Amino acid sequence: MAHYEVHHANCFEWLREQQTPLSIHAVCTDPPFGIVEFLPHEMVKLRNGRGGVWRIPPTIGGSQRAPLPRFTTLNQQEREHVRVYFREFGEALMPALIPGAHVFLAGTPMLQHLVQSGMAEAGYEVRGAIMRLYRGFRGGDRPKLAEQEFANVCVTPRGAYEPWMLFRKPIAEKTVAQNLRKWGTGALRRLSVDQPLPDIIQSGKTPIIEEAVSDHPTLKPQHLLRILTRSLLPLGKGQVLDPFCGSGSTLAACQAVGYDAIGIEVDDDYFASLHTNIRQLSGLYPKYRGETLEMLSDGVPVANGKERRQGVLL
Repeated sequence: MAHYEVHHANCFEWLREQQTPLSIHAVCTDPPFGIVEFLPHEMVKLRNGRGGVWRIPPTIGGSQRAPLPRFTTLNQQEREHVRVYFREFGEALMPALIPGAHVFLAGTPMLQHLVQSGMAEAGYEVRGAIMRLYRGFRGGDRPKLAEQEFANVCVTPRGAYEPWMLFRKPIAEKTVAQNLRKWGTGALRRLSVDQPLPDIIQSGKTPIIEEAVSDHPTLKPQHLLRILTRSLLPLGKGQVLDPFCGSGSTLAACQAVGYDAIGIEVDDDYFASLHTNIRQLSGLYPKYRGETLEMLSDGVPVANGKERRQGVLL
């Protein structure tokens, strides 16, 4: 049975003061890469439905749009802070990682280059990204307050992908094979012997059954997270860290896949719900362990290439 533990703490402080060196085999997290949107006063505005840096968009075409961070409002100083933030995050994380450990960071196209720059400055190898393809509601809007005047105009393209940036702590041995033998890290786990992990994953909106568990504004689907977390431990052994664990969805994916995990969360409300969320999310789709890419039209994953429903579960 996979084990997990959660810590109510600032991850920077926890990494610097409490984590054992060379103890983490991989990281998978959706960080507050815009920085300002998850500050306490902005979270209060979000929970009160009053916006702040979060944009509370209208219902469009019958679909309710989720709150979105206003990344386009960041000024040059705030953008530079993103780069510095991830350099400092990478530096704090580095001692805890096993040589060859991989790190997945969810991102946004507008800030991806700043995150990658900061992590590279901290000493990580930039290993590209996994592109999550999905039908989202980001972008594609007409100019604000001039929608009718510029009916054939969109300010930005409609978003259809989300980059999960991949980094690696440099290996300590001469070859990846030697690093795998000594540390169990340095590569990614294939979906099967005949199928490597692709860099494009067709995903979907987080299913309603998962959104009913947590109201976190950036809840990611178990279909995606189980694929990603499974890939991070090439030999199927080790410990995965989520330093910004929010809803607990990454830890739930680790439980479902069978990996030990550690989560860190600073927000009081999110931390209070972690154990309940992890139990409920990990219990969904009991046949699915992230070894296939298929999913149903509603975003529910398909186990072993075959549709297997048990009521609302799979």
